Amino acid sequence: MGREAHSNRGGGGRQEGQTRHVPVMLQRCLDLLAPALERPGAVVVDCTLGLGGHSEALLTRFPEARLVALDRDKEALRLSGERLDPFGDRATLVHAVYDELPDVLDRLGLPRVQGVLFDLGVSSMQLDEADRGFAYAQDAPLDMRMDQTTGVSAAEVLNTYPPGELVRILRVYGEEKQAKRIVSAIVREREKEPFSNSARLVELIRDALPQAAKRTGGNPAKRTFQALRIEVNGELTVLERAIPAAVKALAVGGRIAVLSYHSLEDRLVKQVFAAGAAITAPPGLPVVPERYQPRLKLLTRGAELPTEEEVAQNRRAAPARLRGAQRIRESME
Repeated sequence: MGREAHSNRGGGGRQEGQTRHVPVMLQRCLDLLAPALERPGAVVVDCTLGLGGHSEALLTRFPEARLVALDRDKEALRLSGERLDPFGDRATLVHAVYDELPDVLDRLGLPRVQGVLFDLGVSSMQLDEADRGFAYAQDAPLDMRMDQTTGVSAAEVLNTYPPGELVRILRVYGEEKQAKRIVSAIVREREKEPFSNSARLVELIRDALPQAAKRTGGNPAKRTFQALRIEVNGELTVLERAIPAAVKALAVGGRIAVLSYHSLEDRLVKQVFAAGAAITAPPGLPVVPERYQPRLKLLTRGAELPTEEEVAQNRRAAPARLRGAQRIRESME
């Protein structure tokens, strides 16, 4: 999880922060989208603007393209707005969650676009700003909302959800095998005092896990924090709506690239792309009618991984998985 490497923790000015942004698999994303964006008047949507690294590269590499960029985090929009200011009206920044893409394009009078990019997971700005509560490596209020103006915080989830629901969230979203053990400890502790900060939760998880479980897979709190973040932000529910909507928004010849950071996201993207690339005709037809032909062509063989060199430069790139597809015909719905 995590997108651009960003270590300007003090917020000390735009220049210092900009020099440290390392967007994940940047060159490969640009190359995947290039055939669709080199035409004059092409529109590309960055559905996960973050700190604007991918967006800046898209505007630079494709000088005749127009960018529409979405983010639910107002602070990210402010910072990336400064970064993209030199591009003037070629960049349109919108405060929206990415499943709102159809509404955003409708408002802008853009029925179809030539390119869509998703870089899923938490932006590094959120991970590095202590007061957001995304990171398990530092003590912070347990918030985890990407848009801090709406929704329930991670603390509210921990303090109010029934035990069975917490177990489900940790198992499904965090793929945490020790979910029952962790939730038992959470329920016991929250009765004494409600949770408010991340350090107490990290310590509880360390104490709850058997020794064998602590020896593998990095920080033992990682899976629980991932699960809480996905629940707080409704990430998989939003993604289930967003990927099909993005495919639908592509013009014929348009391309989509999606960077995922854990298996649940990647599986969802894979399913949507595979369905779009499949022939849907009943078996046994001598000729497959147009309406049953694939709408998508897959551009990646399976999921592509970052190079060893890239992971060495940006450890947050390690879990990234990239999939791409091209719209090859209109739907007949």
